[in-house]
This record gives sequence, structure tokens and C-alpha cells, in this order.
Amino acid sequence: MFEIGEGIERVVSDVNMQVRGEGAGIADSIGTVLDRASDKSPISPLSNGGTKSAKERQIILMSLCIKIYLIAASVFGEQWKLEPMSPERKARWRKEIGWLLSVTDYIVEFVPSQQKSKDGTNMEIMVTQQRRDLLLNIPALRKLDAMLLATLDNFTDQHEFWYVSRDADESEKGVQRNDKWWLPTVKVPPNGLSEESRQFLQKQKEAVNQVLKASMAINAQVLSDMDIPESYIESLPKNGKSSLGESIYKSITVEFFDPQQFLSTMDLSSEHKVLDLKNRIEASIVIWKRKMHQKDGKSAWVLAVSPEKRELFEERAETILLLLKHQFPGLPQSSLDISKIQYNKDVGLSVLECYSRVLESLANTVMSRIEDVLYADSLAQDPSLAVAKWRRSTDSAPSPTLTSSASPEEEADKSNSCAGTPTSRTLSDFMGLEL
Repeated sequence: MFEIGEGIERVVSDVNMQVRGEGAGIADSIGTVLDRASDKSPISPLSNGGTKSAKERQIILMSLCIKIYLIAASVFGEQWKLEPMSPERKARWRKEIGWLLSVTDYIVEFVPSQQKSKDGTNMEIMVTQQRRDLLLNIPALRKLDAMLLATLDNFTDQHEFWYVSRDADESEKGVQRNDKWWLPTVKVPPNGLSEESRQFLQKQKEAVNQVLKASMAINAQVLSDMDIPESYIESLPKNGKSSLGESIYKSITVEFFDPQQFLSTMDLSSEHKVLDLKNRIEASIVIWKRKMHQKDGKSAWVLAVSPEKRELFEERAETILLLLKHQFPGLPQSSLDISKIQYNKDVGLSVLECYSRVLESLANTVMSRIEDVLYADSLAQDPSLAVAKWRRSTDSAPSPTLTSSASPEEEADKSNSCAGTPTSRTLSDFMGLEL
């Protein structure tokens, strides 16, 4: 695989000037970082085997990702209602994200191709083509992006719910199902929405949920493709038992293992505790995988646990991780993920990771706004639900499930146990990626 360095550097420079010149709200300081990190050397810091330092290379990677976050924050930051985006903001988003994604057009690999010579014989030659992961995932993410915008466009002609400013009198304010006081409140007719509107909202919610799951899947795959940094490996304990702790280790290594039963015995009452469990399990998986690839057999732990059992324990831990990701989709990134992103040197993977994470965040917030309306509707039908704190993982504590089919009333009852749970701040929160 080869990366065409000069092409990337030229496009990064062009994007930098375009975004600074035409993209309102994009920090000029980021462009300055790019300018200082780039020069006219024939060997780009983004090319394989480049002569520039890893620090300069990572500055450029970080700049690209931060620009994607800033554009998303400036374009979607004021999208607090279920309504279409203005044509100007929509055009700006498409144009500026297109500029930044164009960097990946210059990340290529050689693939075989057929060419007909002058005498009519076929020859096999090598031609350049965009790297396969980018060729597949960039169009997929653009399609998910378009689906989110189309979902907002679907609310053009709705008249059954409306919003009241947060500065309105208390008597005029609508329903707010969480503590986000800066958002406008939702109001519905006294008897609630019509059945047709409820079905429409559920349909839009299902569509956004598909976008959410797809963007999460792409993000997870991209993170798995990133190399594990040596600094993370060096910080790990010597064996999986030390990473997990005595109690968790015994629960995973029992003869008959049920992952659902395991999670039911864990304290998952707060986001911090769920994230801590995820960090421990990911660390143990890395340790076990490295143990299985070590052939020296000098470790005492290697003698104590057979390769077959170690592989079984790893599969169990990965099953738990999968359940945690689906059960708590709003979790901040784990220590392993943060370490991979921080030390990643692959331009294409960096762009894929931050773009998919932005779409995941936007899908979460659109889903949350739809649930705001459904909650206001359920409250109009049953005012007693006003005492329930109906929350979702992206707004507060982790959600019971990613694709819950429970009614708003059932969700309101379930969330009583989640009230008061502290919320961790993520990069998306600080960048304003909340509609």
C-alpha cells in the first residue's frame, strides 16, 4: 500500500485556505498549525517513510479531525429542533466536509488491471486506486450523512408539536424530559399527538437508529484496524487476572459462563463504573492475545493456563464487550480507543474515525429530539409521568438498550433508578455537538 504524499499535502493546504476563507466559524489557529507543520518538501509528512517527525505528522492528523469537529459544531450546533436545516447551512456542511474528505482521494494502493497493447494483446499492469477501506467506507458514511439530513427534511410540514423558548414564562413552557435547560421545550396538543403522527415519529426514530448502528459499526471497525500503541501495552499489568481483579476474573473463568448473568452481577449504576469495566476487559483481551502469540513459553502464567483456555476466556471477554457496546451506546471512549486515536499515524483511518464519530453523535442527538416529542406526547396522555425522569444514554446515564422497543411510559418507569447519575463530558460535549 502506498500513499501519495505530495497530493495529500497539496489538498490539505488547499482545504486549509478554503475553510479559512469561506467557512465561517472555523478556527484560524488550526490553519496556522497546518501552515507551520507543512512545507514544500517533496516528501510529505503524511507519506509512508516520510522524513518529517512523527510530531509534525500527528499535528496534521489532529488538525484535520479538529476541523471536522468544528464544522459539525458550527453547522449543527444550533439545530435544537426537529426541523429542516436551512439551505445555506446544509450547502455549507456538504461543501466543507467534502473539502476535508477529499484528502482521502490521495490515499491509494496498487491494484492489478488489464491493458490492451497496440498489437491487441492483453497485459496486466498495476494502477493506483483509492485504498479499499476508504473506497468502501467514505461513500457509506456520506450516505448515512444524507439520511440524517433527509430525516430532518421530513419534518417540514409537521404542525402537531411545536417549541417554546427557554426564556418564556413558566405557564407557557412545554415539557423538558431532562436537565438541558438551554434547549427549547416541546409542546403538543392537550390530548397528545394523533396516531398518524406517532407512527411517523416512530418511523423516523427507526431510520435514525439504523444510521446510529451503522456509524457505530464503522467506527468500531476503524478503531479495531488501528495499531495498539506501545505506550498502552507498557502500561498493562502482567496478566489478565491482575487487570480484571479477582472477582471479575473468577466470574469469567467459571466452567459454565453466561454473559447476561455476568452483567447482572456487575455494578453498572453509573457511567464511570461501566467505563471502568470496559477498560478492564479490553486490557485483559490485549494481554491474552499477546500471550497467545508469544512462543517462548517462559512466563509462569503461560504454564498455568493452557492456550485453549486462554482463547476461551478471550472469547468470553469479547462477548461481554459486545453486550456493553449495545447496552450502553453513549459511553465515552475507552482508554484503549483514546490511546489508539492519539498515536495513530494513518491519515485515512483518522478521517474515517472522526467522521463516523461525528455522525454517531449527530444521530444520537436527533434520536434524543425525537424522544423529547414522544415523551411530551406520553405526558399529555398520562400526566402522572411528570415525576419520572425519562432519560437516554446520550443525555445522562447509560441506556438500558440501544434498540429498545418499550413504550415511552415503560422507559419513564425504568429510568427512575438512573436519576442523579453523573454524566461524563466527552470531546463532543465540549465541541458543542449536541443539537
